[in-house]
Amino acid sequence: MLISSTHLFLTIEPLPSAACYIIKLYKAVIFIMMNPPPTTAGTKSNEGILSTSPAHMSGKSEARIIGSAVAGISELALFHPVDTVHLILLYMHPTLLTQTNTVAKRLMSTETKFVVINSPAQTAVNLNHAIFKTSAAEGIGSKLMSLFPGIGFGAAYKILQRVYKFGGQPVVLDQMTKRWGADFDEKFGHKTGRTLLAATSGSLIGIGEVVLLPLDALKVKAQTAPEQLKGRGVLNIFATEGMTLYRGAGLTAMRNAPGSFALFGGNMAAKEAMGVGEAGVRATWTQDAIASCVGAIASITVAQPLDVIKTRIQKRPFDSPESGMTIFRRLMQNEGMSGLFKGLTPKIIVVGPKLVFSFTVAQHLIAYFEHSLK
Repeated sequence: MLISSTHLFLTIEPLPSAACYIIKLYKAVIFIMMNPPPTTAGTKSNEGILSTSPAHMSGKSEARIIGSAVAGISELALFHPVDTVHLILLYMHPTLLTQTNTVAKRLMSTETKFVVINSPAQTAVNLNHAIFKTSAAEGIGSKLMSLFPGIGFGAAYKILQRVYKFGGQPVVLDQMTKRWGADFDEKFGHKTGRTLLAATSGSLIGIGEVVLLPLDALKVKAQTAPEQLKGRGVLNIFATEGMTLYRGAGLTAMRNAPGSFALFGGNMAAKEAMGVGEAGVRATWTQDAIASCVGAIASITVAQPLDVIKTRIQKRPFDSPESGMTIFRRLMQNEGMSGLFKGLTPKIIVVGPKLVFSFTVAQHLIAYFEHSLK
């Protein structure tokens, strides 16, 4: 049903909550998208802002693919072992959630205590087995290699995800700016309008990210429960498990929408504050890093509750699934509201640098290659 007036979102009563603001914002966005004004002489337009020549668009596409792919590969090489550790921490004793991500995921997926009060030696033994599993008794080389389980799934997922997200969001932003940029400027002001466009385009890209969920699920299982994949080929897994690999897709979309909104919105807001938010203005490495940091912290915080539930859904065996609602009810009963933000501080400390690193590299290299390939 088309929205024919601004009445729908302008008449919402002001409430002291973020929910009301988000609802008003999205209704405003929907209104603008569903009711593009007719183009008339003298109407403000963004047609001149974005070049649509074939050569320029080709250079932009190449730049976005190359920049985001390099960011994904670099992040994978630097952070995959840490990522494995972080998952394990999520499912260990709550007090250990302030620790560090292949080690983290193993510690989080181990649902037993490994800290023995007044027995540092036994605690060290438990940690050794929790982190290195079957390689616990082997040499340092084997132990280090054991921190790279699921590297194949992790590589496929991370590179595709970064290319899709960091390379795709500018494409959506370009189209939204071309079609509705002038209307956002008029309704919200230029800086706020540009920030909202960046945030909304990021939110849409985040929702579509669920198509890559099977690779993410297999990476998590390889890091936390490799026995479930032992002796099975990729084609066999996809043929046998089918749609079960999309377990938690709804929660993932619900997490990604506000998370990506905060990531790209916070990033653009920071750039606007530093005076480098306009299209065609290149930021320095430092400015890109600061903007990425602001966006990453906002994104991680907003997405944390649903991320906790999604991780626990993916950790379940193929033949023993649990719904997100079941996990949520048990979490609220046993851990309370604070359980939804379990691990937020260590996640900002451990996961934040990964996102800041890859987002900074992607933004800066995309801008560099766009300039070079023009």
